[in-house]
Amino acid sequence: MTGVPGVLADKDDPSTRIPRLTVSGARAAIGDGVVVGGMIPKIEEALKNLSLGVGAIHILGAHAGAIAAEASEAGSAGTALLPDPG
Repeated sequence: MTGVPGVLADKDDPSTRIPRLTVSGARAAIGDGVVVGGMIPKIEEALKNLSLGVGAIHILGAHAGAIAAEASEAGSAGTALLPDPG
């Protein structure tokens, strides 16, 4: 849970929430400067856990219904971080 609705393409615009990111997509977003500031350690911790076999990490804003919505459809209320396909 965080103070924003998920990983944002523009840190100042909540409407730019990215619904899903793969490991390679998340690394590219950090490298390209899309993911900045306090979101970087959140993403890095998520990537570490994905490398240990966790199936998905969900970054959600702290608002009513976020967990239930995300549980019913990944990426619907926050950002789902997923392993690269393959």
